[in-house]
Amino acid sequence: MRIPRRLIPRRLILAAAVTAIAMRRKFIPPYDLTGKSVLITGGSRGLGLALAAEFLKRGATLTLMARDPAELERAAQRLGGGRRVQTVAGDVTREDDQRRALAEVTRLHGGLDVLVNNAGLIQSGPLANMTEADFRRSMEVNAFAPLLLTRLAVPELRRRGGRVLLVSSVGGKVAVPHLAPYSVSKFALTGIGQALRAELAGEGIGVTTVCPTVMRTGSPRQAEVKGQARKEYALFATVDNFPLISLDAREAARRMVDALVRGDAEAMVGGSAALLRYAQALAPQLTADLLALGTRLLPAPTQSDEAVLGKEAETPLTRRNPIKSKAERELNELGGKDGGEAS
Repeated sequence: MRIPRRLIPRRLILAAAVTAIAMRRKFIPPYDLTGKSVLITGGSRGLGLALAAEFLKRGATLTLMARDPAELERAAQRLGGGRRVQTVAGDVTREDDQRRALAEVTRLHGGLDVLVNNAGLIQSGPLANMTEADFRRSMEVNAFAPLLLTRLAVPELRRRGGRVLLVSSVGGKVAVPHLAPYSVSKFALTGIGQALRAELAGEGIGVTTVCPTVMRTGSPRQAEVKGQARKEYALFATVDNFPLISLDAREAARRMVDALVRGDAEAMVGGSAALLRYAQALAPQLTADLLALGTRLLPAPTQSDEAVLGKEAETPLTRRNPIKSKAERELNELGGKDGGEAS
């Protein structure tokens, strides 16, 4: 006899779900990264560099991909150099560069076991100052580039029973005001991750999508800022480096790699990310109303749609932020001007 769904206690459903997760983690062995070959896009600074350090700590060999050869060289030096850390310069939005990077990984390390799609573009400012081109560029970098690179890597990942890590965002679960192109592209990436997970499982390839909260990566200075640039940047950089909201980049990297090793389909990284996601799921109308209300407190649009880099919109307030400055120094965000070492 079929039991009506309304008669099944919700606690029983929750208990069954928790038990299933626990059993899965008990009987499926963790993915051993020792000796594994890992390609990290956007690996020269910020979160990419923190992820590189975490994979290196777990015994992997690395190939870092980014556009700037000088940044890549500094990143390799910070990680200790040697044969376990190699670099390849290239643009993730160019298919020929992607193919060359994959060929280099095979040449340098004999093949590819883990692909980390981390490279990303972020634009901050009012929707009124965002153009169609802004949305298209975000989609190219944050969604289509990871999709294409993953598909190109499938034959090698299939051969080695590999893994894919997609770095999305809490902004890929809840649209964040003044980050419209970024959120749109990260929503797309989260969906790509779900599709890849389902379709590549039968080929022995595991796909994990991580959705982190704001992190102390030092990267706001590389963001594109529109509207009242100084106010936008001051707000963005302050929230990004506020301890009660943001997460240390190294801790975020550790949790992301943990999720990959466990074989999680999706992981929210950081308490504020999980809180916002569950608020959206449980009370979507209230969450939408609160976000709309909060948007009224943000800087108003301007007549110009011109963008500037965050580092060009620094103010004494942001320049003197010690947490922000520390992250910039340690995660290679200052170019060749700093002498600090990553710890």
